[in-house]
Amino acid sequence: MKQENSLSPIWNWRITGLSFGLLFFVSILAVSFGPVSLDFSKILRTLFALPGGLTGQERTLLIDLRLPRVLLGALVGAALATSGAVYQTVFRNPLADPYLLGVAAGAGLGATIALTSSGANLYSLLPIFSFCGAIFAVLTSFFISGKFFAEPNSLLLSGIAVGSFATAVQTYLQQRHSSSLRPVYSWILGELTVANWQVVSRSSIYIMIALVILITVSKQLDGLMLTDEEAYSLGINPNRLRIIAVIAATLATATAVSASGLIGFVGIVVPHLVRGITRRVTNRSLLTIALVGASFLVLADLGARTLLSPAELPIGVITAFVGAPFFLVVLRKKRLVAK
Repeated sequence: MKQENSLSPIWNWRITGLSFGLLFFVSILAVSFGPVSLDFSKILRTLFALPGGLTGQERTLLIDLRLPRVLLGALVGAALATSGAVYQTVFRNPLADPYLLGVAAGAGLGATIALTSSGANLYSLLPIFSFCGAIFAVLTSFFISGKFFAEPNSLLLSGIAVGSFATAVQTYLQQRHSSSLRPVYSWILGELTVANWQVVSRSSIYIMIALVILITVSKQLDGLMLTDEEAYSLGINPNRLRIIAVIAATLATATAVSASGLIGFVGIVVPHLVRGITRRVTNRSLLTIALVGASFLVLADLGARTLLSPAELPIGVITAFVGAPFFLVVLRKKRLVAK
């Protein structure tokens, strides 16, 4: 305990400051490189409205294409990483994923409906459809689970059932509209190609609200690591806190999915990575987890844009390439601890 207290000032200032610095560096790197490289110093002059910045097509490329894409990637990464950390606490499962409770399947079904609907061009409404699908799936999980207040795992099981049903309907629609399979699969693998200032502004509102709520209650979330009786003795209402945490995390996840498609493993890799490096297992690290999650996804998107340039990989391929082995390591570690 003495060591934990002695590390608190370092944690509060240096590690969080380093996380901000990492995000800034990765973001500048991401807007600099691509099929057309931009001068690093001119980018900084443009961003800070100083003389000698970018002009013409290079300025348009930075302001209208790369910058909103980087900002959207940062928002999505922060949302998925923070939601993953919160779900792992709420369900007391280190392998919990942001796409629990049918979020991914519901969003996928909504996106599939938008992409396969005949007689109407609904592609522009894809984010709205996927967001509504995700929220509807979660509300259905809440409705089905009558024992959530007594046992959180009942909500988890309801989410699995709802997710399976939504996936079945999604598969049926895909088979009925085989010509739309390619855009559906492209969306499922995750993409930030739809990024523009309108998407960024709309997504930032919901994600920032959710993140502020989760970071505000982060200290109380530590109480969910204890039994409910112990949490009550500390003045924490665990059932109410679970509801707040799940709703906020789901709002962040649903918004992220509606803007970028399904991007896996961010919510598993980043929380474990941050907690492993800092040796802090508490939820007081949520701000740092959000910042590192943002940096992780911005860097992954840079790889997706440049590895096969001028072609572009789905960003979900990059995160899976990194996250799948990491997931196996965490799983093995959990089994060794259980033994």
